[in-house]
Amino acid sequence: MIEEKHVLGISGGRDSAALAVYMRQNYPELDIDYFFTDTGKELPEVYDFLGRLEGFLGKPILYLNPDRDFDYWLRQFNNFLPSPQTRWCTRQLKLRPFEQWVKPMLQSGIKVYSYVAIRADEEFREAYNSKHENLVIKLPFKEAGIDKAGVIELLEMSDLGMPAYYEWRTRSGCTFCFYQQKIEWVGLLERHNDAFLEAMAYEKVATESGSPFTWSQGESLAELSKPERIRVIKEEHAKRVERLRARRPENPLRPNGEPVDMDEIYGQAKVCIACHK
Repeated sequence: MIEEKHVLGISGGRDSAALAVYMRQNYPELDIDYFFTDTGKELPEVYDFLGRLEGFLGKPILYLNPDRDFDYWLRQFNNFLPSPQTRWCTRQLKLRPFEQWVKPMLQSGIKVYSYVAIRADEEFREAYNSKHENLVIKLPFKEAGIDKAGVIELLEMSDLGMPAYYEWRTRSGCTFCFYQQKIEWVGLLERHNDAFLEAMAYEKVATESGSPFTWSQGESLAELSKPERIRVIKEEHAKRVERLRARRPENPLRPNGEPVDMDEIYGQAKVCIACHK
């Protein structure tokens, strides 16, 4: 018989955590290795949530640390910031450590089943297609018809709830992720000022080195952090939230309203599953 291995990547976000809960509840016979690819630039709330998730799963989450950190790769890319056009951070800090971890298993003939948290109401991105015959991608939420509401219910019923950063930010991943909306940058500034200042420092070095990108499209973090600009960003965000709530039907099961995330307000971004699921 061919030896099998079951693995499930945890991003620190809502969907992958809910998938871990789902697999633990519905497939207890599977010995799943849960892993987290740690960039070292995560929000502290992410680590807190992972600790709570470990308690529910009853087993530790394996931390895969890249052999080279963000600063190393930034130098390799001539201090050019990663961006939606050049996502070297995802490649080097998320996918590469996973590939290095799973490569010996695949080469030894082990069939690896990787469970990915793509919901039934999402498209499956081509970037996650397996490139090895022994690596099989499984999409349990797709197969079971579980959508965003189902994910939230899984987390609520397990008493895990949502990661704390969902109060102000939808994205997991690095503190300075370029996929953040401007209101999320404001949230980082107000809640984790040291991380915001670190992102500003990276941006300054990058622009001085000729990088065409800033973290937030169309303006630097120095410009974004000015009090008048923050006021405008908050006002525009409040208007968007108000418009969204006005056009959403009321849910009698949630008298306080459905939770709102950034994808609903600003449209779904083309983000990487490895970081944000």
